[in-house]
Amino acid sequence: MLAGLHAMSENTNTKQPPLMGFWPHEAAIIAFLFWTLSTATDQRGTNQPEIYYGITLTAAVGALAWRCREEWRALPGKIFLAALLAAWVALFYFFGNATMGYVASPSLFNWMLDIYTSPFADEQHGLLMPFIVLGLFWWKRKELVAQPAGVWWPALGLVLLGLLLHTVGFVVQQGRLSVLGFFVGLYGLTGLMWGKHWFKASWFPVFLFAFCMPVGELASSLTLPLRLLVAKIVELVGHLGLAPDLIRQGTQLTDAQRTFAYEVAPACSGIRSLVALLAITTIYGFVGFQRRSNRAVMMLAALPLAVLGNVVRLCFTIVVAEVGGQDAGKFVETKFGFITFAVAIGCVYFLTRWLEKFETPAPATTASPHES
Repeated sequence: MLAGLHAMSENTNTKQPPLMGFWPHEAAIIAFLFWTLSTATDQRGTNQPEIYYGITLTAAVGALAWRCREEWRALPGKIFLAALLAAWVALFYFFGNATMGYVASPSLFNWMLDIYTSPFADEQHGLLMPFIVLGLFWWKRKELVAQPAGVWWPALGLVLLGLLLHTVGFVVQQGRLSVLGFFVGLYGLTGLMWGKHWFKASWFPVFLFAFCMPVGELASSLTLPLRLLVAKIVELVGHLGLAPDLIRQGTQLTDAQRTFAYEVAPACSGIRSLVALLAITTIYGFVGFQRRSNRAVMMLAALPLAVLGNVVRLCFTIVVAEVGGQDAGKFVETKFGFITFAVAIGCVYFLTRWLEKFETPAPATTASPHES
């Protein structure tokens, strides 16, 4: 009987997920996440987005533990770590936000969600990043438990650093310091309980939490130079034959007859797509390449590709405006924003194919019976 139960367990573990690689409960979590994200902007000012998002993220953590249950069993002190993490989250929930005049909630998470869901901000990627991190933990599950886990006291220093960052941020009402402190302490707690190897192996994907940091007005110092750069490049391309009479005044583009005029707005500078592209190229660089130089090239490519995508979109807009006038160009400008990402993602694809030529092939290994 015991042998039969063991065989049944093995069959369950080796059974493939039926829904495009996902189990039914995982698909339900994804569907609930998209519903939460689609309704979050309409529910700003209430605590409902925080509740729904918290439920979804907690369920995703549970689903990850279930999917990686073999590796999960190898980790010690799970209950104690769960208690520490709950206390850490409670600290930032009840004493996380000091800027009560902006968001009437003591929760740092409510403050973050209010920024992420603002129709005037470009921070929506922060909502997806925790789930991407969880997915990458599943991808690295074998590496994370490759060595025995145990308490590693030096990581306590990172927890104290996170607490210090939050204290300073709370006192001076700088929520970004508290956000940084939360993720630093979270990383430190896992390293404290599960050891040096876990700490080093989990640096990526934990590093991706940096993309959860609200940028806000800090991006303004980069936005204007990018706007000017995009406008100058479009002007140069226009004078090469696309629109010979194109005139640039600062960040405004027009023709000699003033039949059209477009402003290279902050959204057209590339800053909107830059952060998302940087996240994409960083993830692909670490997942797809082992060479540090290839990873660095992928990350550095985000800025020029963001600029290139916006230049192509504006050039296309000007061509349409030359033919059909201001209204036609305005329609393209507002409805064809996907061109920016289409161009950038296409370039990323060809860049990765080129970089693969310099990647050292991984040595062939024979899978152990345990892994197979």
